[in-house]
Amino acid sequence: MDFMLQNYYPMIIAIVMAFVITVILGFPSIPLLRRIKAGQSIREDGPQSHLKKAGTPTMGGLFMIGALVVTTLIVEGASKDMLVLIFATIGFGAIGFIDDFIKVVLKRNLGLRSHQKLALQIIMAVILAVYQLKVSAFGTHVYIPIADINLNFGIFYIPFIVFVVVAMTNAVNLTDGLDGLASGVTIPVCLFLGMTAIGYAYEGIGVFSGAVAGACAGFLVYNHKPAKVFMGDTGSLALGGAISAIAILMNVTLIIPVIGFVFVAEALSVMIQVYVFKTTKKRVFRMAPLHHHFELGGWSEIKVFWVFSIASAALCIIGALIMW
Repeated sequence: MDFMLQNYYPMIIAIVMAFVITVILGFPSIPLLRRIKAGQSIREDGPQSHLKKAGTPTMGGLFMIGALVVTTLIVEGASKDMLVLIFATIGFGAIGFIDDFIKVVLKRNLGLRSHQKLALQIIMAVILAVYQLKVSAFGTHVYIPIADINLNFGIFYIPFIVFVVVAMTNAVNLTDGLDGLASGVTIPVCLFLGMTAIGYAYEGIGVFSGAVAGACAGFLVYNHKPAKVFMGDTGSLALGGAISAIAILMNVTLIIPVIGFVFVAEALSVMIQVYVFKTTKKRVFRMAPLHHHFELGGWSEIKVFWVFSIASAALCIIGALIMW
């Protein structure tokens, strides 16, 4: 038992270190974001209670990413897989940063056009897919949970990985719509991935996963209601990229829809709402993404945060029963 616990020590150290560094970086970062007037603009067609959040500093994902990178390099070092994980996180974070910068600093409300953002995400996803294809012993095989087999996707491997990565990054982005919500849902997902990584002898990936969870917990110090800072697309796209990259490198991509079903539900609610409204002019949800539906139904932001975060933890337990 002691030997098994020792395997988790680096991951635990990464969680604590990333938490502390994120909190420390937040002290100078938030006033700096205010100084450059990086204030969040609030959509007028959203919940009216959110209008008072206008002007709250955004792009806080920058100090989350900084804490994550410093932690992983100190605790684990610059292994090949670690550099790929950092590359994916920074790469997707950079896409979000460009979008945020255009919107909140240059004051151009649209930011990156949707096709520009999608193209950049696809390029990042293709790089991840090609790396895994060339380096991993799995090749084009993908692990199928429950069936406990590796299925050869052949020529469909790269399109499949690209779909997963783009879908996941945008799903996390959509979830980031309430104080603390994206972090609260991400923490159990990354703890599950970290524990799975340690169990599969991927210590470096376990350290990285723990660092992501710790950075999210540290960010919650400033992002819990009422939020003093938002992570912006900088943070949410970085988190989506990190989760996707972790799953891809361990070849557990298909467990993501289970442990990350809260993210999936948020994305599906938007797609369903748009499709039904365009075809019938009726709405399925009071408002999409899903968290706004519950808000307009009378739930407080704090209740949505706790229910969604606990649901995420429960889904990770189901994932553990499937995988472990």
